Amino acid sequence: MTDAREEFETFYQATAARLVAAVYAVTGDLGEAEDAVQEAYARAWQRWATLTADGDPAPWVRTVALRLAVSSWRKARNRLRAHSRHGPPPDVSAIAPDHVALVAALRALPTDQRTAVVLHHLLDLPVAQVAHETGASDAAVRTRLSRARKALRPELADDPDGGGRRRKGVRAR
Repeated sequence: MTDAREEFETFYQATAARLVAAVYAVTGDLGEAEDAVQEAYARAWQRWATLTADGDPAPWVRTVALRLAVSSWRKARNRLRAHSRHGPPPDVSAIAPDHVALVAALRALPTDQRTAVVLHHLLDLPVAQVAHETGASDAAVRTRLSRARKALRPELADDPDGGGRRRKGVRAR
């Protein structure tokens, strides 16, 4: 296996730059060329024993890289045709301010508290299940939830001074 790996690495180092240049010349897109070439070499490695038994693997890799590039063109062309045929996608509705506020408030929480809140309040999992999935004890999950609710309370209150009513769906304890 080591000999095959060394042989493949030598082949790759000797041919990759030139193949990228060739596919780039055909596609006109360096990123597309690099992607196609890397995929071709990955496929070549999977068949390395067969390719080297048949002789020079370079033509096979070159053919695969060029076909991958052409396939990429076809996909892009088909996307453009579909877009012109069906028009642009429908407008996406704006994100509700409450959603933005919730996401921002959750991001401010430490990861363990955020995970507990999402699993318990948004996915409606019981504390025991949250504990099981996070590898924490029930008591640790309850503590995380309590601390998270305390931190979220001022962020999600309708009244920034904290005296107003809470947003629907956020439980205060």
